[in-house]
Amino acid sequence: MSNIAAAFDHGKAFIAFLTCGDPSLETTGAAVRAAVAAGADLIELGIPFSDPTAEGPVIQEASLRALRGGVTTDRIFDFVASLRKDVHVPLVFMTYANVIFSYGPERFIPACARLGVDGLILPDLPFEEKEEFLPLCRQHGVSLISLIAPTSRDRIAMIAREAEGFVYLVSSLGVTGTRSEITTDLAPMIRTIRQSTSIPVAIGFGISTPPQAAAMAAISDGAIVGSAIEKILAQYGPDAPSRIGEYVRSMKNAIREVSIR
Repeated sequence: MSNIAAAFDHGKAFIAFLTCGDPSLETTGAAVRAAVAAGADLIELGIPFSDPTAEGPVIQEASLRALRGGVTTDRIFDFVASLRKDVHVPLVFMTYANVIFSYGPERFIPACARLGVDGLILPDLPFEEKEEFLPLCRQHGVSLISLIAPTSRDRIAMIAREAEGFVYLVSSLGVTGTRSEITTDLAPMIRTIRQSTSIPVAIGFGISTPPQAAAMAAISDGAIVGSAIEKILAQYGPDAPSRIGEYVRSMKNAIREVSIR
């Protein structure tokens, strides 16, 4: 069983996204630890990029704050090495293909494996171009996680059949960000995914409240939350980690209720 699969091994998973270096790597570390202590089952670590096309304004601004603060890929690698001394839940990087190309895939992907990063999410990588990274990822045991969006309808089964780690199901059209309600009919998409693969399906984009998390977890294997956490970081800065812990606990409790029904 992969490390990522272990995140889904005890019921529905709560997955927290944090941008590395917003407002500092020290705060990111404290926020990750608070989220894990509060029940987060998997952590997505965002490597900032100057043009994050899949992100809404909240995460775009977080990326810019981190870049202005001097975060680099090498500093993030050092940070993850430190994090791995006491954080044992699965970790995945979410970033953009250009970040890996500029660093060099033949350096970046082995570094992920060495540091204990279990997977990569690249929202700008078309399914048809994943061979740019897939052989190296498989060689080093790093899952290349596929995204399936509402626009993927004719290709859902094809993408799901080749998916690794978990399937990241995008709840809504557009970019990341909190939404007052999620109106996409995801159930038929999930049925198609379930018919095509046995790996877990987690839903992201737009989830910000415990009822939303519970509703998404009820039809899938977990919920992914980023923008709502980044809003707490933007508001409270270095004082955010304890508040993130409280928020994650409320979300995990809502998901846990679904798991035991």
